[in-house]
Amino acid sequence: MTEFVIPVPEAASLAIEGQDARFPLRRVYCVGRNYSEHAREMGHDPDREPPFFFSKPADAVVPAQGEVPYPPLTSDLHHEVELVVALSKGGKNISPEEALSHVWGYTVGVDLTRRDLQATAKKMGRPWDFAKGFDHSAPANALLPVSKIGHPASGKIWLAVNGETRQTGDLGDQIWQVADVISYLSQSVELQPGDVIFTGTPSGVGAVQPGDVVSGGIEGIGEFSFTLSAKP
Repeated sequence: MTEFVIPVPEAASLAIEGQDARFPLRRVYCVGRNYSEHAREMGHDPDREPPFFFSKPADAVVPAQGEVPYPPLTSDLHHEVELVVALSKGGKNISPEEALSHVWGYTVGVDLTRRDLQATAKKMGRPWDFAKGFDHSAPANALLPVSKIGHPASGKIWLAVNGETRQTGDLGDQIWQVADVISYLSQSVELQPGDVIFTGTPSGVGAVQPGDVVSGGIEGIGEFSFTLSAKP
């Protein structure tokens, strides 16, 4: 048995709908600008610029319910609702035709972004890590297995703040569908069981404030609601 010099941190995991067992999390990958209207609202041309990837820590994934802490060092926190894909097997150079066989299940999540920190990092040519990968930055619902819902290729995706709709779109509007995302990502890194992918957000992203109620969902997958707590 391996010995460690400090206590081993608790493994990051995600709940599974209707089960006590949990899904272990290894890495969290996120797709940038995977909906054409969102790419345009961020000042980019989706016909010329393919989506790209960034990461969040696995322990940034928290339940999309109850209270989610408003993070420090920002006055411009943005919401981005997304389809989340969980992988049960990995591999390199996975073909699009094989990719969906690697999926264990799906859920809905929110990529919280410190937009002011991101803008500063972009301007200075620095990484986005602290804009995207902070504590509690990836609220997500419990997973639903493929055996229950299949592979959703279309369906309404939306987000509201204090009951006012901010984002609305359809999974069919994604520039890259799930199979293509998995295939492309596997050309850059070797995917493993426990990896999850946030697949991008539709247009309408915007700021949220402490005390705001953030709700939303994906048709056929589920709905969420959480409240942003006071600033630290």
